[in-house]
Amino acid sequence: MRAVPTWVDKVHDRDKQEQCIYDLCFRPDGSQLIVAAGNRVLVYDTSDGALVQPLKGHKEAVYCVCYSRDGKRFASGSADKSVIIWTSKLEGILKYSHNDAIQCLAYNPVSHQLTSCALSDFGLWSPEQKSVQKHKSTSRICCCAWTNDGVYMALGLANGIVSIRNKMGEEKMRIERPGGVNSPIWSIAWNPAKDEPVDVLCIADWGQNLSFYTLSGKQVGKERALGFDPCCVSYFSKGEYLLVGGSSKSCLLYTKEGVKLGTIGEQSSWVWCCAARPDSNFVAIGCQDGTIAYYQLVFSTVHGLYKERYAFRENMTDVIIQHLITEQKVRIKCRDLVKKIAIYKHRLAVQLPERIIIYELYSQDASDMHYRVREKINQRLDCNLLVVCTNHIVLCQEKRLQCLNFVGNKEREWQMDSLIRYIKVVGGPANREGLLLGLKNGQVLKIFLDNAFPVPLLKVPSAIRCLDLSSSRRKLAVVDEHSTLLVYDVKSSELLYQEPNANSVAWNTSCEDMLCFSGSNTLNIKASNFPTHQQKLQGFVVGFSGSKIFCLHIYSMSTIEVPQSAPMYQYLDKKMYKEAYEIACLGVTEGDWEALARAALEGLEYNIARKAFTRTRNLTHLELIHSIQDRRHQGEVDNNIFLADIRAYEGKFSEAAKLYRKSGHDQAAMNMYTDLRMFDLAQEYLGSDESVDRKQLIRKKADWARNINEPRAAAEMYLSAGEVHKAIDIMGENGWEDMLVDVGRKTDKADRQTLSLCASHLRRLGALTHAAEMYKKMGEIQSVMELYVEVEDWDEAFVWAEKHPEYRQLVYVPYATSLAEKDKFLQAQKAFHKAGKPDEAFRVLEQLTMNAVNENRFDDAGYYFWMLSIQCLDIAAEDEREHEPMMKKFKDYQRKASMYYVYHTIQRYMDEPFTSYMPEALFNISRFMMHELMTAHPTGISKFSSMYTLSKQARNLEAFKLARYVLDKLQTLRIPPRFQEDVELAALKIRAKPFHDSEEHQPLCYRCSTTNPLVNNSGNQCVNCAHPFVYSFVSFEILPVVEFVLEEEITDEEAIHLIQQSGGGGVKDSEEGEGEGEGGEGGHWRQSDTGAAQALTLDSSPSQSPSHSNHDPFTANLMNFYGGSEYQPVVVGRAALAAMEPHDVIICRWPLPLKCQYYKNFMPDVPITHCKHCNKMFHTDDYTLQVLQKGHCPFCRTPASDAPDTAE
Repeated sequence: MRAVPTWVDKVHDRDKQEQCIYDLCFRPDGSQLIVAAGNRVLVYDTSDGALVQPLKGHKEAVYCVCYSRDGKRFASGSADKSVIIWTSKLEGILKYSHNDAIQCLAYNPVSHQLTSCALSDFGLWSPEQKSVQKHKSTSRICCCAWTNDGVYMALGLANGIVSIRNKMGEEKMRIERPGGVNSPIWSIAWNPAKDEPVDVLCIADWGQNLSFYTLSGKQVGKERALGFDPCCVSYFSKGEYLLVGGSSKSCLLYTKEGVKLGTIGEQSSWVWCCAARPDSNFVAIGCQDGTIAYYQLVFSTVHGLYKERYAFRENMTDVIIQHLITEQKVRIKCRDLVKKIAIYKHRLAVQLPERIIIYELYSQDASDMHYRVREKINQRLDCNLLVVCTNHIVLCQEKRLQCLNFVGNKEREWQMDSLIRYIKVVGGPANREGLLLGLKNGQVLKIFLDNAFPVPLLKVPSAIRCLDLSSSRRKLAVVDEHSTLLVYDVKSSELLYQEPNANSVAWNTSCEDMLCFSGSNTLNIKASNFPTHQQKLQGFVVGFSGSKIFCLHIYSMSTIEVPQSAPMYQYLDKKMYKEAYEIACLGVTEGDWEALARAALEGLEYNIARKAFTRTRNLTHLELIHSIQDRRHQGEVDNNIFLADIRAYEGKFSEAAKLYRKSGHDQAAMNMYTDLRMFDLAQEYLGSDESVDRKQLIRKKADWARNINEPRAAAEMYLSAGEVHKAIDIMGENGWEDMLVDVGRKTDKADRQTLSLCASHLRRLGALTHAAEMYKKMGEIQSVMELYVEVEDWDEAFVWAEKHPEYRQLVYVPYATSLAEKDKFLQAQKAFHKAGKPDEAFRVLEQLTMNAVNENRFDDAGYYFWMLSIQCLDIAAEDEREHEPMMKKFKDYQRKASMYYVYHTIQRYMDEPFTSYMPEALFNISRFMMHELMTAHPTGISKFSSMYTLSKQARNLEAFKLARYVLDKLQTLRIPPRFQEDVELAALKIRAKPFHDSEEHQPLCYRCSTTNPLVNNSGNQCVNCAHPFVYSFVSFEILPVVEFVLEEEITDEEAIHLIQQSGGGGVKDSEEGEGEGEGGEGGHWRQSDTGAAQALTLDSSPSQSPSHSNHDPFTANLMNFYGGSEYQPVVVGRAALAAMEPHDVIICRWPLPLKCQYYKNFMPDVPITHCKHCNKMFHTDDYTLQVLQKGHCPFCRTPASDAPDTAE
């Protein structure tokens, strides 16, 4: 740091007496300096020190001046106890007084409130207030200062106390210095730095100490001993430095932590005041003898550079290491004046006034920026230049070089013939590094740390300013004091070339033949012996790596990205492709890479072209290069062909065609022109086999016509060129059915591929007749059927299926699927059967059944379960392995069919307000359902609905015992809310009814003549003989029929034959002439003749004539059972069968594997209708009514045309 005097003035009064300069301050823009000199206020122009105007207004000495932060006004305070406010135009606008002499002034930096301090009080004035608020002080006030935010101010008192007060003047904090009254606080200042986390107050007392405190009163850092009485302290505008003046007769520069940096101007008397000009390095000093000195501080650049690492000094005490490539920065706080910096590889040396500190990187990583202390050399060492190596430091002092290890011991010393002007470490192994020296006498030397003798390299005519060695150490660049760049060959000392206007030079570390130099605000880049490339640049270059140039301008280092386009093109002009590629790798634009790639390709330098095209991601040219290299490996050596390919890729088709012809490859030229749709030019290059080439040309013309949306022309061209399939595709895409049919008819039936293609297009276009014609021509019957199936023309499909039964499945499976998708499941099921897919038919019916249950269509559910049961019989008959499970399913499905059929009536009764069923029918239906629900509970059937219906009808028909039983059961079920009250009320009312059922509703067993209770725990069968009740499946009354079975040796065919052959009125008694009537019941009715009259007598006691009961074998077997729950059917033999009347017997013929079921009607006068499809029985009147209403059987929905069997 140097202090350069800018101007000096000395103030005298009229009597030539020296006037003490008690205070001074700068205008915020730095253009004027306000000085308190004697009893006047002087205004100076800072640029040249000219006195602008003396201001007179005070009668006695002016002690203090202060400018507001906004620059609109300033104030002066005097021993005459007054304060004057001046405008920036140097006009006095206000004056107010205190009781004592004014000691100091301070403007609030935010609110511009003025603090004026006298000996015993201080006042606060602002432009908005008419009066001055004054506050007493317990001690003499020597100085004052506001915080940066204008919230608090500090008052320095003569008793050694600093009082912190708010804007209202109220004390908030006191800082007591250890010296007390012996250390009066003479000057204070707040650090104006905006990046500090807290406000820091600098205190200078006459205990000759400098200390720092926070707003809370906590001391910051160490207390610094000054060695003199301080009269003033003042910060630079950014807070990085501190000025202190006083009895030392000089102004000293300190860091913001209080580290002494240097002296600014030695004076002949006390320095009473000092201030730094805002935002600059100028300092003004006021002395007791009237001297006003204005200095410019010049901070010299202390820095070091090694490759991309740059270390420099900041704020005089900090070292910043900057990575010039990644822009990373780290700061090392040395807390002392940094005098010299040296950096080399992973070492950093920093020279402080009393020691040298050696740092090293934490790791060898190239990107690591963390340093730690390696060694400290605690010696005061003087040097002009400092160099650090792996394990040594080298000090340069004029002509002498000294090598010290890191402990501080001197190992070697060199004495030169002339002053050393430049020194540079050029590398080498540890402890043997080489240094390059440039001397004032023009000599260039090289020394090694382990060699005491310098090695002369060469000598230039004048003093050396700068030098650098190329990366291979073959070339040396020197800049002399005449600003001439000289480049030498190191080995031969030959001058290769020289350039003018150079002040610094740097070789490119990545390229041997490239360097850059700066001078006259110009950057010059030179490659080999080519002319230099120039561009504007401020500063001078210190490094060159790849495409990055490191430039130092004043105090800052910057990295400039310079495209290496100019030198690359210089090499390209000389067809030096390899060197041009090396230059391009340093950094060029995308366009430069493309130019290099094309030039290298033109020069047949395929490897360089490939690398360059890879950079630009030009896949087209990369494929071309790959193709050329493959052909070269295969033995092709004609460069004209390769050049022709290159010209074609670059769009130079005429040149390419000429090269193809020159090399005898006319076909390649024709192919090129046809690809470009230049068919006229292509015809010029037709080869010897003209017919083949012409076809190829036509084919390509057709391709082109197709691409330009001329399909008809393209189709015709393809046909003429023999490309029939392509022509057919075009016709199909455009829907030209006539052309497709024409082509198909002209095609031979042996050409199946062409015919198939025509047929597929016609099929897609909907021309089914023509498509079928093509398939028939090929003999593809299956395709014809698939065609009709695809368009769902089922009539035609069925006709073809009848003609060709082997393809029935192709028709009926899609037909069934289509029906199923349209919810026509029954038809679908039949279609699956026709297609021979019983499993699929069964699956469809199962799904249909479950859908009906889920949708509460219980009549449909009953019907579908009946159909499922019949399906199970079919499967059981066809597959012996499935017999047992299918028979179980059959019985289950039959039962569920009956239950869902019955529940449909109950559900309608519950949901609809009116019903066509009589109470007796509803009673029978719900009672049937109650008994069925005792052992099974299918999905969707409500037990509550069934029992509620039964309870209601039982009460209506006076079956009170049954009603009470059912209502008690209902209480245990979950009752829907809308029926809750009705059920509870009915349960109460039934208690008032007699506990018995009406006998007329109790069921009678027609086998054993037992009257059964209405509630039967055995279900729908007799409680005595276990004979299952046979119901009429409309009114559900019990029919007067009894089931019988055949003896084991009798077949169904024989039994039916015996029944059909029997005929008569029974066997008559020969003695008594008595016999059975047609409707006789085991001899109960007796016929007798008396004279001319005939009599019919009812014999109520069969036991009276036991011989008569033996005449009907069936009646004799009715009571052949033993008590218990097991059902024992009536077994009949041949005699009993022969004795039966055919119209009294009902035969249920079941499909295999089931046998026939036989029933006998005990009341022939009750007509019973039997449905031969579902084997359900009905009262004939009920069945007839249902058929008239619905047109089919109520249970199995067989149409009325299929007449059922009727027993009358």
